[in-house]
Amino acid sequence: MLEGGCLCGSLRYRVSGDARNLACCHCRSCRLASGAPFVAWGTFDAAKLEILSGSLRERQSSARAVRGFCADCGTAITYRPVGRRSQDLDLALCTLDDPDALAPEFHIWVSHKPAWLVLGDGLPCYDTWKPEP
Repeated sequence: MLEGGCLCGSLRYRVSGDARNLACCHCRSCRLASGAPFVAWGTFDAAKLEILSGSLRERQSSARAVRGFCADCGTAITYRPVGRRSQDLDLALCTLDDPDALAPEFHIWVSHKPAWLVLGDGLPCYDTWKPEP
């Protein structure tokens, strides 16, 4: 089990189960939602997220996604796909109490990244989504 929360401390969560798709996403939507050049996400079963305190407010940010954030301070916490992968929930890895607990394994949507961002971590990079094996 992993725990985490928001900037102001009012929203606390716990997530269990295996994480998958540990990725840094550079898509325009993630950049705008976070105000950062990319967001590190990990995918969990949506049913495995438990809100311990505070309120996770959600907003449908596109036809394909619902984003969750702290209702008090606005910290981005979740990304929930609509339609495909609807049983999944992507969790912002840096909202974990221990952000080193899960490390990204690849970069996605690098075709959207700002030109000034130079990636030098040696992780695999994909122009869009990671191809299925």
